[in-house]
Amino acid sequence: MLEGNLVNFVRLASIGGHQLMYHPANIADFERDTDIERRQRNLLRIRQYPALHDPAPCIWNTAEIGPNDACDNELLYALHCDAVHALVTEDRGIHAKARIRGLAHRVYTIQTAEDWLRRLHETRHIVLPNIQDVPLHGLTPELEGAFFDSLREGYPAAAGRDGFDEWFRRKAREDRHAWVYRDSDSALEAICIYQVQNDEVLNDAGEVLSGPALKLCTFKVGEPVRGRKIGELFLKAAFRFSTENSCEHLFITARADSQDYLIRVLMDFGFEERGTYCGDMVLVKRQPVIPPSTEGIAPNDYVRRYFPHYRSDSTVRKFLVPIKPHYHEILFPDYTSVQPGLFAPTGNVGNAIKLAYLCHAQTNAIRPGDILLFYRTDDEKAVTSLGVVEQFEVSSDGAQIASLVSRRTVYSLGEIDELAKKPTKVILFRLIGHFPTVVSYEQLTRDDVVTGPIQSIRKVSDASFSKVLAASRQ
Repeated sequence: MLEGNLVNFVRLASIGGHQLMYHPANIADFERDTDIERRQRNLLRIRQYPALHDPAPCIWNTAEIGPNDACDNELLYALHCDAVHALVTEDRGIHAKARIRGLAHRVYTIQTAEDWLRRLHETRHIVLPNIQDVPLHGLTPELEGAFFDSLREGYPAAAGRDGFDEWFRRKAREDRHAWVYRDSDSALEAICIYQVQNDEVLNDAGEVLSGPALKLCTFKVGEPVRGRKIGELFLKAAFRFSTENSCEHLFITARADSQDYLIRVLMDFGFEERGTYCGDMVLVKRQPVIPPSTEGIAPNDYVRRYFPHYRSDSTVRKFLVPIKPHYHEILFPDYTSVQPGLFAPTGNVGNAIKLAYLCHAQTNAIRPGDILLFYRTDDEKAVTSLGVVEQFEVSSDGAQIASLVSRRTVYSLGEIDELAKKPTKVILFRLIGHFPTVVSYEQLTRDDVVTGPIQSIRKVSDASFSKVLAASRQ
């Protein structure tokens, strides 16, 4: 399945003028392979590309480190030294080490790298994905399709291949629902089956989640669409659903040996390990109805743990961020001027949670955990949306900017290079939601939130922020 992604990745790299190369340490690594046929195949393939010239010796390696770990360190050290912009690998061990070294945002799988380049070079053809909420019985005619094969294989062996099908049909009769994603040909490519359960026994230790909890029963993103933030969209739908249905916990089981990428995504959105159930890892996210205490928790960590709750106390700064309609539509494709509610469930979810905003504002005062109030200029002239900052950088390096925003949103390389002609502010943030009622410029002036045109990012007081929130609920 990855062969097609690899071919397209190489094609897009060529189109965009990106140099693909290998690290000399890869040669020694391949030469240790005892499988002669595979060794020769890998050596032949890798030598189609140039080698990284004279990389700095890896200071992380010591005599006690084995040759395989030493090779991994060599690759990551070259990335650390900025010999390259990014590292593309399917090696799970390297991805784990990259997280420890703080380099995970620059290490890609083939699929996520392909998606990055597609966003940079094919933006006119990219439509951010939508997911739909459907009853399982509507999917029964597709149950025999190849998409479900891996789910059948992962079902308990004692139940046999038909065990999953029987379970699926039984849940369909119970009117269980799922979020699904289909490709442009309407083929099923991703599914998340969910159910509200009460006082659920969580793990083998017998822990119980009191009250209603949202269980994500089956979570699969097909290989052809991995890297396109489908999993993030499923989580966005789950968070919305939990908020509207007062589910104070979400939980899921995952296989640690084969679903490490899913586990990393879940943990990035506040899920924590809570033991095992029948050999699978159990992950739980708290989503309390009443916002938990903020004491001792940094603002950016607070929103990660308790999203959609966020800190807005006096230690957190608030900014009004003007954004032109064109970029507003790029950044927030699921926004409509008439909102059903900040977290109301909708038929479609068409935007991710983790996004990026680029501008030339004068401010350098933004920091992680700060609140952003997005003000749509020109047509609506209103505050529409709220986000919380994760990272703030200033750069005039187009390649660095492209790397920073790669997993976040759709900016073409041309747009990035044009912006990078001047020092560019890169704001990585989590979208909390769109306001149920937009707050007009007239309202902002009446409430003394602003006293003149909103032309650049500006800080607003705690009192002004409270007025904006109050107006958004009217």
